[in-house]
Amino acid sequence: MIAEVPKGSSQREISEWNGQGRITESDLIAEETPVALIYNGISHAVMMASPIDLEAFAFGFSLSEGIIDHPDQIYSVEIRTVKLGIEVMISLGSRQFDQLKKRRRTLAGQSGCGLCGTESLEQIHQTLSVSSPQGLRISHDVIHLATHQLTDHQPLQQGTGAVHGAAWCSLEGQIIDICEDVGRHNALDKLIGKRAIKVSALQEPGFLLMSSRASFEIVQKAAMADIAVIVTISGPSSLAVDLAAQAGITLIGFSRPARHVVYTHPFRVVSESSSQDIAGDETPRQTPHS
Repeated sequence: MIAEVPKGSSQREISEWNGQGRITESDLIAEETPVALIYNGISHAVMMASPIDLEAFAFGFSLSEGIIDHPDQIYSVEIRTVKLGIEVMISLGSRQFDQLKKRRRTLAGQSGCGLCGTESLEQIHQTLSVSSPQGLRISHDVIHLATHQLTDHQPLQQGTGAVHGAAWCSLEGQIIDICEDVGRHNALDKLIGKRAIKVSALQEPGFLLMSSRASFEIVQKAAMADIAVIVTISGPSSLAVDLAAQAGITLIGFSRPARHVVYTHPFRVVSESSSQDIAGDETPRQTPHS
C-alpha cells in the first residue's frame, strides 16, 4: 500500500517484471480527465487534463487564449464533477463573451494538443511580442539552480512519472510557483492562472521553466502572458524558435548541469561574474542562435 497518494493520481494494481520474476503490487497512475471549459453556459473547449488546479486552469487558459485581458474580467469559476468528466463553469462579462462568440472557435483538445480546432492558418500565425522589464537578465548559474530544483517540486511526477511541470522562477533561481499536468500546455495555463489569481504576482520578475520540450503552443502561450524568458529541459521545435525570435522571447533548451542552449535573444543571459552579455552586445537578435 502506498503511504501517500498525491493529488491528481490514483492507485492501480500492476504486474512488474524486474528481470528475475513478476511482482504484483499497487502503483500510482496519473489521472487524465476530460475537462470542459464552459463560458456563460456555452462549452468552448474540452481538454484532457489532470483534475487539479482547475480554477487556475480556467484563468490561465482564458488569458493565454486571449479570451480575457485581465483576471478581473472573469466574474466567477464553478467546478462541477459530472458523469463523463469535469465541467468548469466560467462567468464572463458581456463584452468578453460577445468577442468569444465572434471567434467561432471550438476546441477538442488532447493532452498534447494546444491548437486543436483552430479554424485557419491565419489564427495560428499571430503577431506577438513581449514587453519585458528594462534590463531583465538571468545568469547561467541561476538557470542551473532552478533546473536542479525542478524534480523536487514535482510530487505528482515523482509519484507517477507521467506529468509535466511548469514553474515560475525568481531571478535568483528559486522556484516560486509550480503546476503539474498530463499536458505540458495545460501545466503552463495553470501556472499562468495561478499567478493571475494573485494579481500582484504578475508583476514579479522571473522566468518560466518547463519540464518538457519547447513547442509552438508553449511559446505562444508564454507570449500571451508576457513571459520574456523560457527555459526547457528538452529541445524546441523549429516553429517554437521562429516564434520566440519574432516575439522577443529568450528561448533556452536542453537545460542540464553546466550546459544549456540559447536559441533566441541571448542578450538576456549573462555571466554570473561579469554580468556581461554572452555574445558581447545588448541588442536583441532575430536570428536563432545555438
